[in-house]
Amino acid sequence: MFRRPKHIGIIPDGNRRWAERNGYRKEDGYSFGLAPGLRLLRAAKNAGINELTYYGFTVDNCKRPREQVEAFSRACTHAVKMIEKENVSLHVVGNTRSACFPSALLPYTERAAEIAEGTLRVNFLVNYGWEWDMKNNWASRGVPRIDLVVRWGGMCRLSGFLPIQTVYSDFYVVKDLWPDFREEQLTDALEWYSKQDVTLGG
Repeated sequence: MFRRPKHIGIIPDGNRRWAERNGYRKEDGYSFGLAPGLRLLRAAKNAGINELTYYGFTVDNCKRPREQVEAFSRACTHAVKMIEKENVSLHVVGNTRSACFPSALLPYTERAAEIAEGTLRVNFLVNYGWEWDMKNNWASRGVPRIDLVVRWGGMCRLSGFLPIQTVYSDFYVVKDLWPDFREEQLTDALEWYSKQDVTLGG
């Protein structure tokens, strides 16, 4: 029997590196990550995944040059608007009291009270930080445990991604940069996960 994760965390890393390699400015890379995010969502729905959590940007990312901060903030806003049209239950999680949080995303910070059976749940982390999460009584507590984390860009680290929810997550790294996403990368991750011995400590 093919064992499938219920909840997948997505770390879409490598946008700036991709931009530099392709002759663009670093801040231009974020816009090239929008279409891959939508293709992954549709592929996950087709694969029967129940929930996705995207890592948009972190509190620490806001220390980058202003033009980059504006670019990834704008890209995350566009991403949420695009995802909204996909018949999903959408929830944005992050520090809304910070000036870095896009005001256009405030309406998405409340999870829908009722969700139709079979509807894909999507969480989008915007201006998220693990210390902020911890100091705010685990503001992300409504996000359930993550079975599988997939990170693009070749880096083998969580970068503060939902430390409570990922305590027992399997971690799959894709060497390709995020804008070069291909659906078979998700398929490979799912096949790899199906072969892991998941005991949750038991």
